Amino acid sequence: MAAEKSRILVVGGTGYLGRHVVAASARLGHPTLALVRDTAPSDAAKAALLKSFQDAGVTLLKGDLDDHAGLVSAVKLADVVISTVGIMQIPDQTKLAAAIKEAGNVKTQRFFPSEFGLDADRSDAVEPTRSLINASKAAIRRAVEAAGVPTIGQVLSQSPPVDKALVLGDGDTGVVFVDEADIAAYTVLAASDPRAENRTLHIRPPANTLSHNELLAMWEGKTGRAFERVHVAEDAVLKENPEASFPLNFILSIGHATHIQGEQSKLEVDPSSGVDASELYPDVKYTTVDDYRNRLL
Repeated sequence: MAAEKSRILVVGGTGYLGRHVVAASARLGHPTLALVRDTAPSDAAKAALLKSFQDAGVTLLKGDLDDHAGLVSAVKLADVVISTVGIMQIPDQTKLAAAIKEAGNVKTQRFFPSEFGLDADRSDAVEPTRSLINASKAAIRRAVEAAGVPTIGQVLSQSPPVDKALVLGDGDTGVVFVDEADIAAYTVLAASDPRAENRTLHIRPPANTLSHNELLAMWEGKTGRAFERVHVAEDAVLKENPEASFPLNFILSIGHATHIQGEQSKLEVDPSSGVDASELYPDVKYTTVDDYRNRLL
């Protein structure tokens, strides 16, 4: 007999990553709910997105992080809550944790805070990522732990170059690349998996750890065109970062953490606190970097 599917509530479901999580949840057969500010938006694109949710069987619930009563009501309908809110709303997830604690039913109240990216407790990213993201995410972890809510975290990793490519550092550091739909699929699979409870879920598909130089060589092989590589040394990145305004300083600090320090690829999975998504779910047919690049041709 197939295991009963968890009822999944997605907060931030109309965002860049959230829409993929909603779609994956519905596709994998979970009764899915999406918390949205407006169930009938005037914006045509957002209205079309919400209609696609409903066509897939998703239930839309009106509410937001500032509506405590609405949050509690929404959470009471779910077994699992997945947050995909954006950077500026990360601190506001304390309101969601409070609603989960008050509702007292999320499977054992399973909560996925919006932690897609670097591991907040183990990252050495420079400013502004250290304060803007890592400190906020760590604070949310501590608040959720204090509330006693079981959690799962995620650590993951457009256009192709034309004639010149900016390379941070020497370009030999491995970086993990994951398609948004695959991030969503791994997240939803972990939603009811006891092996992932209170663990950081490291999403690092085996074929998708490549250096910047390897990416460029791959693209050159596909296009038959060579690119000029403009290297920016680590000290230059660190010097430029404090002088840059947002969002450039944010991009530089993330780039420093991933492309120079290699925080995604070099970080060891601590079995006492983390699990590898590829080991838990080896049958997932994820999109490889080569697959993705073929879409751009």
